[in-house]
Amino acid sequence: MSAVNATEDKFVALVNATTSVDLRLSDFHPRSCLRTPVHHIERARFPVIDYHNHLDSTDPYEVLAIMDQTNVEHCVNITMQTDRTALEIMDRFHNAAPTRFSSIGWMDWSGIDRADFVQLTIDRLERMVEHGAVGIKFWKDLGLTHRDAQGNLLRIDDERFTPIFEACGKLGLPVMFHTADPSAFFEPIDPTNERFEELAAHPDWGFSTASVTKRQLLDQRNRVIARHPEITFVGAHCAESGEDLAYLAEQLDALPNLLIDISARTPELGRQPYSARRFFLKYADRILFGTDLLPELDMYRQYFRFLETDDEYFEYPSHASRQGRWNIYGLYLPDDVLLKVYRENALKLLPKLR
Repeated sequence: MSAVNATEDKFVALVNATTSVDLRLSDFHPRSCLRTPVHHIERARFPVIDYHNHLDSTDPYEVLAIMDQTNVEHCVNITMQTDRTALEIMDRFHNAAPTRFSSIGWMDWSGIDRADFVQLTIDRLERMVEHGAVGIKFWKDLGLTHRDAQGNLLRIDDERFTPIFEACGKLGLPVMFHTADPSAFFEPIDPTNERFEELAAHPDWGFSTASVTKRQLLDQRNRVIARHPEITFVGAHCAESGEDLAYLAEQLDALPNLLIDISARTPELGRQPYSARRFFLKYADRILFGTDLLPELDMYRQYFRFLETDDEYFEYPSHASRQGRWNIYGLYLPDDVLLKVYRENALKLLPKLR
């Protein structure tokens, strides 16, 4: 019997002991009885730059139609492809609307066993820049799964990669790190895990048995950031520290060349609205708007509602499966903070828009 079925059977037994309803946990979708103000934000209060999205599978003109309706001025596509396919995708979006789209490249680990891998990577970076790339992204596979020619797990702070980061600095490329994942992904997939349903459906997302801890991964990443003060780094998804804003603040204080984006982290930020609002007010110059969700009208409007209103207890924007059984609260950020988060901070990383 799977862990999911065992948990649901326990829930059914509890329900049956108190009611005559036979209800499984997966069928439990309660409707809140709260009656609180609801603000529908059709368009963002100020023009928006979505600094973190993945548009490879989309049509640029369909995306533009959604952007126009929601006041999204510019969208950065982080391609998840490499080599020629990535360059073709970059060209497709840049040719469709050069002032509306930018591209961040994806770190290509093919050929890691080659003696000339560092120079090979630098050549790839230069080609991406020739096609308009405005950054490069290192994903969570670095530190968790990639191994060298001897079979050793690659560390994020492996000094063999120093020339690659130095090349990013010379090319003026901001570096985005998606290191580790939500904290629940590093905990056992059991009934105490707050994202049990999500992880039970996707057990391959879990890293509780990994040979390295989440904090060790973040420490490795932070050593790279400290080693290269000439480079602007972006910690995707609140630098994977959205559940612990005090720790995230420590990192920002220690690393002045680190920015963060809020993509796919409204579920974490919105359930701690007091702490999150204080954090946004203090670090307004360091936070980038991003979604990490395919462009849809409702998705953008949920983000705007979260940032602009003081609405209470509403659903957060997410992928097909919700991350946990909770709702969020709005931060009602002041205009000067909204301007920075929505647009001004991203302009620092997008020279062609400045």
